[in-house]
Amino acid sequence: MKNALLLIGTLCVIGTVACGAQDSFTDDVPELLQVAERGLVVQNCTTLTASSVITSGSEAGNPATNTLDDRLDTRWSSFGRGAWIDYDLGSERTVTGAAIAWHLGTTQLNNFILTTSTDGMNYTQVYSGTNSATLAAETYTFPARTARRLRITVFGNNLNDWASIAEARVCGGSTTPPPSTALWRGDFETGDRSQFSSAQMVSPDRLQVLTSPVREGRYALKVTVKQGDNPIGASGNRNELVRMTLEPSGSEYYYRWGTMFAPDFPSPATWQLFAQWHHTGSSGSPPVEFVINNGTLRLYCSSTEVWRAPLVRGAWQDFVLHAKWSSNPSVGFVELYHNGQLVLPKRSCATQFSGQLNYLKVGLYRNSTVAPVGVLYHDGWVMGRTLADVAPQGLSAAPTASEFATASGE
Repeated sequence: MKNALLLIGTLCVIGTVACGAQDSFTDDVPELLQVAERGLVVQNCTTLTASSVITSGSEAGNPATNTLDDRLDTRWSSFGRGAWIDYDLGSERTVTGAAIAWHLGTTQLNNFILTTSTDGMNYTQVYSGTNSATLAAETYTFPARTARRLRITVFGNNLNDWASIAEARVCGGSTTPPPSTALWRGDFETGDRSQFSSAQMVSPDRLQVLTSPVREGRYALKVTVKQGDNPIGASGNRNELVRMTLEPSGSEYYYRWGTMFAPDFPSPATWQLFAQWHHTGSSGSPPVEFVINNGTLRLYCSSTEVWRAPLVRGAWQDFVLHAKWSSNPSVGFVELYHNGQLVLPKRSCATQFSGQLNYLKVGLYRNSTVAPVGVLYHDGWVMGRTLADVAPQGLSAAPTASEFATASGE
């Protein structure tokens, strides 16, 4: 496929912003110069030709058309979280993914989403993720859908708030679809934590992927928190995994997972979070959070308790959260299934803060006054658009007491 992706005569409509020179960005990078002559090579992607490309803004000298020139030593760049680049296919096509080569991709891990549109006004999120550490093009697939436009929106990277893409192509036709209609899986069946964007932990033993006990499949996550665990220098004690889901305002999703609390899991009269959809801001309680407090499980939306149930230890608890994300309390809602039963019909509430997005945090985050060691397990995280997308498959029975004791090591 070498040099097969040169696109000629591409129309570019660009909004320019004055954002200054990019610190740490340069094209004089040996790795880039070595690969530049090879052109763009993609895998698992039948490319669709874009008729035009627009952006939210471009750095001077790094326009959007650089992402279509079949060269890895040029780029589109724009500063600021939420910067986007948008490809118009000229007519409605069957779209199944995007192939993206990230500038400085070996060192900068970008948090991004893909959205599609038929009319250029209404967009639907179809993918969220973080790139691998590579300069090569990666193909990100999603269930086939009809669309005219595909937009890549970048919410900064691990080093700064620049968005910078060397090459990008819209995929369609014969791209191999994912094995299910789920948008994302965090079921630990990779045998590690790589399905999540990052980890906030004091040491690897606090977030261990184990083969027993499991709720489904072969692996589950054991979470341990001890008093004083504070990996990010913030309030409370925690060890958590982060998934940059970045749900847009107005979007609607289902999330399924299982959690099991150790037989000796402490539950004093104070807060402990085991799942939360945190806002992109830096202060305040998250818009949606699952909490253990004084022997009860509780769901909060906008700091208001909307559901509670007794804490059960030593057995898997199954959850399905259905949420519409909006800062408008008359638009946003949460709905909850617990252990296969609808326990909370749609409850209107503000599930986002104005002007902010959410992201998922899984693990245990608790008041620093809690002294006993806390151990719990997570398994089977999956995100989809419908209840059928996240339907459980092959759930196992609850573990035996001997399995639990061996796995927990407490």
